[in-house]
Amino acid sequence: MHRRLIAPGALAASLLLAIPASAADFTPGAPGIGDPYYPASGNGGYDVSHYDLRLKYQPKTDLLEGTATINATTTQNLSRLNLDLGLKVSEVRVNGKKAAFTKSGEQELEITPAAGLPKGTPITVVVRYAGKPSEVKINGYTAWARTPDGGVAAQEPESAAWWYPSNDHPLDKATYDVSVSVPDGSQAISNGVLQSQSSKLGWTRFNWRSNKPQASYLTTLAVGKFDITTDKTADGLPVLNAYSKDLGDNAGAARASIERSAEVAEWLETLFGKYPFNALGGYVPNVTSGFALETQTRPFYSPKQFANGSNVSVVVHELAHQWYGDSVSVDGWKDIWINEGFARYSQWLWSEKEGEGTAQELADHVYAQHPADDPFWEVKPGDPGPDNQFDIAVYDRGALALQALRNEIGEKSFSAILKGWPKEHAYGNAKVSDFVKYAEKVSGKPLASLFDAWLFTPSRPDAPAAKSAGIARSSSAASAPAAPKSWKSIAATNGVHEH
Repeated sequence: MHRRLIAPGALAASLLLAIPASAADFTPGAPGIGDPYYPASGNGGYDVSHYDLRLKYQPKTDLLEGTATINATTTQNLSRLNLDLGLKVSEVRVNGKKAAFTKSGEQELEITPAAGLPKGTPITVVVRYAGKPSEVKINGYTAWARTPDGGVAAQEPESAAWWYPSNDHPLDKATYDVSVSVPDGSQAISNGVLQSQSSKLGWTRFNWRSNKPQASYLTTLAVGKFDITTDKTADGLPVLNAYSKDLGDNAGAARASIERSAEVAEWLETLFGKYPFNALGGYVPNVTSGFALETQTRPFYSPKQFANGSNVSVVVHELAHQWYGDSVSVDGWKDIWINEGFARYSQWLWSEKEGEGTAQELADHVYAQHPADDPFWEVKPGDPGPDNQFDIAVYDRGALALQALRNEIGEKSFSAILKGWPKEHAYGNAKVSDFVKYAEKVSGKPLASLFDAWLFTPSRPDAPAAKSAGIARSSSAASAPAAPKSWKSIAATNGVHEH
């Protein structure tokens, strides 16, 4: 009797053929996307391409009712998928069929479709839900702000879970249609272009569209009574700004600042290249917060940003994010320097343009202002940790890194990097390490040690090292150079992202 030998690979193939397709290996998608700073943020197993949100909101009661239709593609054989949502769900359908669902933790909506979803399959998920967003707490806070005449969704690093189901992490960007019905007399402001507006039986519906990939935290909604201004840029880009009708003494300064958005964006195009989106503007609701946020195409500004008068510097900061942070988004939240270091440096460049202090003078002032034992230097902008993600060092030390880079490689290469980076990674995601490699490629210089000193070393670069980078004319706070004229307005935005 002769035993037939079967090669291991052939045996495995024959066994696979013997297993019915229905028994294929379907597993649940991960409840997080893998960000070590925020393990519960986002989800695994699928990639979203489009959100269609059809909402109804009652300002008097804060009741939000919604139907979200989500177009996605599976990235594994899925037996179950999660969405991030804090509101109560009444029904879920996957590809038209009712799906079982349950809530776990504070934000996980676990959906089990009628049958497994093979890898690479286009899917449509419909979620019906309702609730009062201001009453939802996730990790002890709410990202939904009540106002005297409505409500606002604007927060970082998360805000979507309070008003729509999503894969809530910048790694999974998508396009959006946001349709909101509100009582006549109120308005609904969101991202992108207002496609249409119609009224029926006491309710007005506003239909907004964002046609470029957009991170979930950059998607915003504001309902209230606004004064709205509209215009077009020289290139035909629609501009829409909205101001709450009850801004009080801050109203004039807010308008004086935000009405310059088109001018600022035009100037930023000379630094970063063509504006990446289909609309421009900003809005100021009557909220008690003090921060601003780069919500895509239409930044959010708290009235307190204008409590001391007009401040175009904050507009420069938020509009710079449209390139650095919105079009090119973080790969993980540890890469926040790609957002904030560049937005702060843009304020320095605006100061330079306005003749109120060069970026070099601002860098010298910042360096001298913080002695070696200042905790400022303990924060690593290149990986600050979740507790220091919005520390002032990420902004100012992050901007110092860019001035050091500029001095090291020269104006021509520096300008090429500022323009080329947003083009290279347009509508995508990137890491700090990606930027270092890109800067080395464009400049033709080894730059790892420079970035290590300014972004990753938890101590102050000593005076010789700083001076070799063209920074630090003075090495002590006592002999610090006088603050440039723009310093006061720039410092007024230090809490711009205090969430």
